[in-house]
Amino acid sequence: MRYTFKLPDVGEGTAEAEIVAWHVAIGDRVAEDQHLVDVMTDKATVEMTSPVAGTVIALKGKPGDMATVGAPLVEFETEATAQALPPETPLPSDADADRLDAEQPKKTLASPAVRLRAADLGIMLDKVHGTGPGGRVTHGDIDDYLSATGSRPQTPPPVQQPAAATREAVEEIKLVGLRRRIAERMQEAKRRIPHFAYVEEIDMTELEDLRAHLNATRSAERPKLTVLPLLLRALVRVLPQFPQINAHFDDEAGVVRRYTAIHAGVATQTDAGLMVPVVRNAERRDLWDAAAEIARLAERARSGRAAKDELTGSTITITSLGPMGGLATTPIINMPEVAIIAPNAIMPRPVVRDGTVVVRKMMNLSSCYDHRVIDGADAAAFVQRLKTLLEHPALLFMD
Repeated sequence: MRYTFKLPDVGEGTAEAEIVAWHVAIGDRVAEDQHLVDVMTDKATVEMTSPVAGTVIALKGKPGDMATVGAPLVEFETEATAQALPPETPLPSDADADRLDAEQPKKTLASPAVRLRAADLGIMLDKVHGTGPGGRVTHGDIDDYLSATGSRPQTPPPVQQPAAATREAVEEIKLVGLRRRIAERMQEAKRRIPHFAYVEEIDMTELEDLRAHLNATRSAERPKLTVLPLLLRALVRVLPQFPQINAHFDDEAGVVRRYTAIHAGVATQTDAGLMVPVVRNAERRDLWDAAAEIARLAERARSGRAAKDELTGSTITITSLGPMGGLATTPIINMPEVAIIAPNAIMPRPVVRDGTVVVRKMMNLSSCYDHRVIDGADAAAFVQRLKTLLEHPALLFMD
């Protein structure tokens, strides 16, 4: 009996979803509640599971396609009785089933590897009796066919390579899911925002010594400190003096919205792509609380469990590649924000202090700004104030 699984209403007024990844293929035998497909809405990525057990006979769409709520996603051949099928799916009449069977030709089931082997041997798969699930043709079935027909597998002649072979293969990878959303947002931000960059060198020696001391003496329940919570504390101290930087710009309305609360986005690399979880009300958090919240949000983003409100609403973003941060970066602003801060790698470098060359732990602090809202002088003054706090970390804890 044929059963069609349709895209259900995933809530919050969503009318369509993007197909991100299939976890089954035509011919697969699936169990009830088995993972079928990932779809992505404007709110989240959702895993769709099978409501029935059966054999997949059709997949409706490929990764990157948009599917509307109520549209067919997967067709199954199932042995379930009419009473066992989900009630929302209409059962075909015998006449309809016969007509569908006549209209849709039967396709021999086989894995891609088996199909490739059969093609290499010149064997028509529909001539081979399949003993696998649902009549699927296996490698053993091809061996049996060869034995029965008296044929033997032929080893293809070696391909003669030219003396100087060139590599001309081209792999096309379609952007889907989060990767596509990132591409769209970055393109839109770069197109609409006139970026300008500012890079300053900062001596992190004292701050790194303080961080090492705090980590060595912290209690077991406290998280290990990275540079990020210390930089966040510096931002909390400086941003009230530069309210135009902790802001959104609605360019369509021509309105700048300045925020007193500091909701800091912390760009986080995940297997699915770059996400920006938000440390809300950073101005209310002490150093350890900020460190714990950054670690919690990063873990939720990387595990795919971050909620919508944990990924939206930032007023300024910090992005860092950690030890791979390089010498300088020109990050793209997280629209509609107007600034983004990018600490680069901390590296020992020779510098001149009081006429003497010494080795210090140096870091370049890169940043980009929306020139429609922020003047170069304001950006420079903002970074110089951050520089003072980071080079003299005791100031981070003084009123």
